[in-house]
Amino acid sequence: MTNFEETKKQFILPEGMIYLDGNSLGPMPKNAPDKIHSVLTDEWSKMLINGWNDAAWMFQPEQLGNKISRIIGAENDCVVVGETLSVRVYQALSCALRETRKRKIILTDSGNFPSDLYMAQGLIELLKNQFELRICEPDKIHENLNSEIAVLMLTDVDYRTGRKHNIAKTNKKAKDQGIITIWDLAHSAGALDLKLRDWDIDYAVGCTYKYLNAGPGSPAFIYVNPKRIDQVKPSLMGWLGHQSPFDFSLNYTPGKGINRMKIGTPPVLANAALAASLRIWDMVNMTDVRLKSIELSERFIGGLKNTCPTLKLASPTDAKKRGSQVSFYFENGYPAMQAIIESGVIGDFRSPNIMRFGITPLYILEKDIDLAVDIISNVLNKKLWDKPKYKKRKFVT
Repeated sequence: MTNFEETKKQFILPEGMIYLDGNSLGPMPKNAPDKIHSVLTDEWSKMLINGWNDAAWMFQPEQLGNKISRIIGAENDCVVVGETLSVRVYQALSCALRETRKRKIILTDSGNFPSDLYMAQGLIELLKNQFELRICEPDKIHENLNSEIAVLMLTDVDYRTGRKHNIAKTNKKAKDQGIITIWDLAHSAGALDLKLRDWDIDYAVGCTYKYLNAGPGSPAFIYVNPKRIDQVKPSLMGWLGHQSPFDFSLNYTPGKGINRMKIGTPPVLANAALAASLRIWDMVNMTDVRLKSIELSERFIGGLKNTCPTLKLASPTDAKKRGSQVSFYFENGYPAMQAIIESGVIGDFRSPNIMRFGITPLYILEKDIDLAVDIISNVLNKKLWDKPKYKKRKFVT
């Protein structure tokens, strides 16, 4: 049984702040500064280039990947860490399209994160429009799964509303049609009880700066099903994905297994923060996380329903269809969120009128939810947001 009072103690949270924005950027683990400082002072400053061997910097992508594997319900040696999420989306999709022959349609939905769609659009242009990107509404995915579809590429949890797909059901239906599947787990990894191995997912990608709490700009990860990894030939042929990178051959030979999905040099300092954050997950059971997240989310939704009649729930009412995020429609959502933030509850805003709140039990307790409800209700019911200073848009919303 996970002790969430103890997990909360593992994070640095400013006094008087209730942080409900881990769906955008997780808070700093208390052990992160010491871990980064150790890499700087004990490794880089003393070992210099020897750190690649003596501190095993070069093997961080697969070592950290194996730690993430446990969190997402995957096998060992099927995940590597590095690059950005958009790069990993491009990498997964380009690999999948290499495997197709007659099928030419990439199916996705309107709830996908825009950057994923941009990656697909750019790749299609590069391939001289041999493929088509077909975008349907989320509830129309199943009826569009047929023998014409080459690849199904979906983000599990909608970044705006928190609506989630039934991965197990959707992935099975796609695989039964011979469709290659790619899942973006940006809003799922560290929030949901994932079972990639059991669900037989082909490719999955995700980030580590949201629910995994590894810090701004922390590296992404990619998972490849072990049944297909030895047949995968990456289009992004990075030198560290080579079978023998330090032979410096002029011709690419893919590395063994998941190592072929490596691209560039590991970001050692960023990986230090990731390593620190992943230690917290040794204290955590993902089933406990999901159940507690639902409990807290229901408490939050119920509290605001009773006290803020002007808010309209944007997230599904059925907890099974919702990720670890609760969103509301509010006409003056941007200034309202700025006033809420100034009052001590951190959430965020997505255009045109959505206020988002991430609910993760690792550092949010029942008392935090109750106080957040009181603060949000006070701001909205008294219209404390209706001031010019709150209406001026910042670049990051």
